[in-house]
Amino acid sequence: MTVQALPLFPLHATLLPGAALGLRVFEARYLDLVRECGRQGSTFGVCPILEGEEVGAPATPAAWGVEARIEDFDMGADGVLQLKLRGARRFHVLKTHVRDNGLVIGEVEWRLPDDDGELQPEHALLAVLLEHILEQAGSELAGAGQAQMDQAAWVGWRLAELLPLEEEQRLLLLQEDDPCRRLDHLLAWIPEFDPPPETDL
Repeated sequence: MTVQALPLFPLHATLLPGAALGLRVFEARYLDLVRECGRQGSTFGVCPILEGEEVGAPATPAAWGVEARIEDFDMGADGVLQLKLRGARRFHVLKTHVRDNGLVIGEVEWRLPDDDGELQPEHALLAVLLEHILEQAGSELAGAGQAQMDQAAWVGWRLAELLPLEEEQRLLLLQEDDPCRRLDHLLAWIPEFDPPPETDL
């Protein structure tokens, strides 16, 4: 697996492959990072924070994260730069160092991309749940084709994005290379609802 240096943006949120994330950028170190990405066409990594805060002293990032690609940007009414990010490749952080400006740089190992394996019968309920969520939310993904709904990896990441999971749960999914194992975790986390009482007609 390929290893390279990657600037990191620790957040109290988890970016997932294929998911969108809005980000307000105002600290000098991150404004410099965005300019560098614009000039070089490069990317940066988003990692959940283990210790610390998003602003001020460099936070301690988790050892797992996702590459962030800048899809769009705008300047808010308050003068703060607003980015729309899209999650791409997963990575494992092997070690980090901090630049003089406080930017954390990770030596990261890229994880292999997910295969296009089909959803297994034991996970069919998750595809039904995802379709229901997309329809109810009016999501831009509501028109997803059947080919995507049949892919174990795609269904898993979209559920991880849309379900009200704890960030620790999303981080656990990021560490899992097997799409079917991710779906096993999601199945275990879905609360069991009691069926409605029968009504005499």
